[in-house]
Amino acid sequence: MSVPGITQPTEALGRARAGDPEAWGELYRQYAPAIFRLCRRALPTREDAEDATMEIFMKLRDKLGQYDTTRSFSAWLYKVAANHCWDMLRRRRIRQDKETEDLENVPLEHPDPSQLDRLIEQRSSEEVRKALDKLGGRARMALVMRYYSDMSYDEIADALGVRRAFVGVVLLRARHELRQALEGSSALAAGGVS
Repeated sequence: MSVPGITQPTEALGRARAGDPEAWGELYRQYAPAIFRLCRRALPTREDAEDATMEIFMKLRDKLGQYDTTRSFSAWLYKVAANHCWDMLRRRRIRQDKETEDLENVPLEHPDPSQLDRLIEQRSSEEVRKALDKLGGRARMALVMRYYSDMSYDEIADALGVRRAFVGVVLLRARHELRQALEGSSALAAGGVS
């Protein structure tokens, strides 16, 4: 996984690890917009996303020495960001009722992915964001990590603290919930609100 158009920042990383504040600034300018977009999709408000982005980069500055230079920096950065957002959602217990439902409540039908893609394409980004806001924290984070940040099932499992086999179930349920939320918003718009 990598941020489109951004190469591995080997030189800047080395300088930042040595304590060069200018190199740290380069890394921030290069990666902060992508991390903000991840946070904005994962968290309920723009302010939360702004705060999370700053907190993530403060964490990174402290943990830069732990980064394994043989691995992708952007993958590591996204993992730290996803974990941070997930922790924020968990701490706030957003939509706790959806978080604690049993697996028995998972819908048995498999939503047609192309149907969901069509629904998303027909909606504005604001409508999709509002639909995402209706999802539970785990479902929302799984969708954001998989479809907006292109994280693998293993990375998602690690970030959510679940078994890899459970990630597919979470994504299936999340896609179903998102489809329902998007279809519900179009039904309200078509019927009008009195």
